[in-house]
Amino acid sequence: MSSAQKRQLKIPLTAWIFIFLFAGLFLGVIFPDFAHQIKSLRTLFLNGIKCIIAPLIFSSIVCGLNSSGTLKGLGRLGFRAILWFEIASGLALVLGLLFVNTLRPGDGLTVGTQIDPSLAAATHSPLSLSGFVDHLMPSNFVEAAAKGDVLQIVVFSVLFGIAVAMAGDKGKPVLQVCESLNSIMFKFTEIIMRLAPIGVGAAMAGSVAEHGLQVLLPMAKLVGTLYLALLSFAVLVLIPGLIWARVRLRPFFAELRPSLLLAFATTSSESAYPGALKSLEKMGVPNRVASFVLPLGYSFNLDGSTLYLAVASVFIAQAAHIELSLQTQLAMMATLMLTTKGVAAVPRASLVVLSATLTAFGLPLEGVVLIMGVDEFMDMARTTINLLGNCVATAVVSHWEGEKLEPSFQKVATSR
Repeated sequence: MSSAQKRQLKIPLTAWIFIFLFAGLFLGVIFPDFAHQIKSLRTLFLNGIKCIIAPLIFSSIVCGLNSSGTLKGLGRLGFRAILWFEIASGLALVLGLLFVNTLRPGDGLTVGTQIDPSLAAATHSPLSLSGFVDHLMPSNFVEAAAKGDVLQIVVFSVLFGIAVAMAGDKGKPVLQVCESLNSIMFKFTEIIMRLAPIGVGAAMAGSVAEHGLQVLLPMAKLVGTLYLALLSFAVLVLIPGLIWARVRLRPFFAELRPSLLLAFATTSSESAYPGALKSLEKMGVPNRVASFVLPLGYSFNLDGSTLYLAVASVFIAQAAHIELSLQTQLAMMATLMLTTKGVAAVPRASLVVLSATLTAFGLPLEGVVLIMGVDEFMDMARTTINLLGNCVATAVVSHWEGEKLEPSFQKVATSR
């Protein structure tokens, strides 16, 4: 058999991920005890990804900033990214409110009276503007890297990259080190990604074994509402953004498919970051844009989580038989616009934000328990939309900057 024929017979990573995904589903249903035992393989894979995140974000941001030209150009890039983030987040909240008020998934349910003690620490973690500002700057970069605090890593890396640019010739040796580190981390990523199918299969097996398929039955309406709202957000907001940016949809989604599938199966957008960054650069997004906008979006552009929180908070009010006025719901959405920024690295971030929102608006905190049984299944969808939203934002900002993608990903403007 020739080498060309062997390459044709080689199964791609995406196919392996699908195979192990369904194998994990089968193990979780048929052999739940064994599925519990192999769930640690998911942790092994995710730990491998987490150890990549800090050095990869740091090196890519420093290299990207120093390839972006002037600091004025960097400020323009950041402004455009934040503007798109806020537009997308606002539309996500609007769609979330529309679907939860129309379909009313909370009707017919009743909020319990007890809360899981294991949630106590998270549910009493207050979120505020001052706390968010205090959290921006790391007191110790090594500690921020060890915790995987994406927001603090991004802030430090941006300031460090600006300092390297301001240092001129004296900063070039440091820039060369970062460029070498960036190349090495991508090779490191290729090694870790070979474990992706095993990690995905173990994650699916463990989730099904722990919660069971029947956990979806009593909460099917909530899960269905969220999935329908997220799908509508992708169709009504993200795809039009890609069309405006003249991105060819089929090759765009085909290129990102492994990363999106990985995010869905592991409920971790961090696991898909290296692959998504590499895919965007392969499409032709300049490194200066991709290495800045994508990690920034991980802290400031959580479209899926934002929409989920809108649905979950009103759902709990419905389950508690509390009718919220439109004014109250709008005030709640304004609160979520603030509290969802920069909490990506907070453990159980969505739970913290949801609990803070419920407390602020006098809704029963016990409602958190009502959705915990299916939260992991909902987390799969919102994590996928978080990743897709950040990739779309990167493509939109790149087009806004006047950059063109590779011909196979770029639509040609028609002349009239």
